[in-house]
Amino acid sequence: MTEFVWRLPSRGDGRRADPGLRGRGGFGPPTPPLETTDVRAGRFGPFDDLAQIVDAAELNGFDGVLAPYDPLGEESWIVAAAALRATRYTRVTVEFQPAFGTPVYAAKISATLQRHSAGRLNWRLAVDTDDAEARTRGDRVAGDERYDRAAEFLTVARGVWNENEVGAAGFAGTGFDYAGRHYDVIDGGFRGILSGLAFPAVHLSGTSSAALALSAAHGDVHLFAEQTDGIAPAVAELGERAAAESRRVRVGLELPIIARETEDEAWARVHRQWDELDRPGTAADHALGDGRWAGFDAFGYDQRIGLVGSYEQVAQQLSAYQAAGVRTFVLSGHPNIEEIHRAGEHLLFLAGPAGRTLTTTQELTA
Repeated sequence: MTEFVWRLPSRGDGRRADPGLRGRGGFGPPTPPLETTDVRAGRFGPFDDLAQIVDAAELNGFDGVLAPYDPLGEESWIVAAAALRATRYTRVTVEFQPAFGTPVYAAKISATLQRHSAGRLNWRLAVDTDDAEARTRGDRVAGDERYDRAAEFLTVARGVWNENEVGAAGFAGTGFDYAGRHYDVIDGGFRGILSGLAFPAVHLSGTSSAALALSAAHGDVHLFAEQTDGIAPAVAELGERAAAESRRVRVGLELPIIARETEDEAWARVHRQWDELDRPGTAADHALGDGRWAGFDAFGYDQRIGLVGSYEQVAQQLSAYQAAGVRTFVLSGHPNIEEIHRAGEHLLFLAGPAGRTLTTTQELTA
């Protein structure tokens, strides 16, 4: 079954094209005081907007949400924990960089989150981060060595994790030992309430040789960003590398979207946002055909290329990606609550009807 995930905002939200002017969630410029009928101070905090986005994703049938790693935004672990607490069915992916802490500590936090969410936590490792940003948090590991460290991180995390229940025995581990370049563990392993839980599905990304090698050996899902000439070569290379490891890795794709009732309405939205930024050229200069548009980075998205068109057109393009082997989509759009409702009501049942539309028998039963 194709999986649809919504990427949560990490620095506020809003309608403006410039992400720095999006004031929902306590980010953006200060808003002038307003007279309201609710005189209770502090009844609506910055996190409430994000909570509504999470609720909208679950109510509209998304399979999961992604709490992205953002050094200048909300802490992804806190967002993920809150999302798990606020939902019943939605899977939550927490993105973090391996220098966050030791793999044993990350695994222990995750074991507790798995216990309290019936196993709905995923991991996404942000391996290839900006060099300057890494130095601000004291991380001196650079280049492909980051991927070597990530491989050790995942090896240790899986090593101390016990999916079968193991009885408690004081401070004793379960005999996991590891001596690597970045981590050393002696008699590691979880027991008692931290055992008997499913290990989080591991999501990875990147198109470099080191990134694909890491996914082939350790990843469960590999997320690509759309490229001008498509992702087929990178997907093929990933498949070959995974086969050499006797593994299969699920292929995912990250896409910003602007979908409306008609194609003209969708493109009108693009042109309005582009004109608001007062950038050189026109939005049409970045059209790639087939509804693909290479200007989303101007609106603050991490991905440059996404989809624009009517609901039917965007669904057709998503179906084409599915036919090419994509099984997980991470969608995004702003303002988030409004775009989630549009996607849930008009797009998902077209792009992924399995499990999202009722059969006649189900309708009669309901």
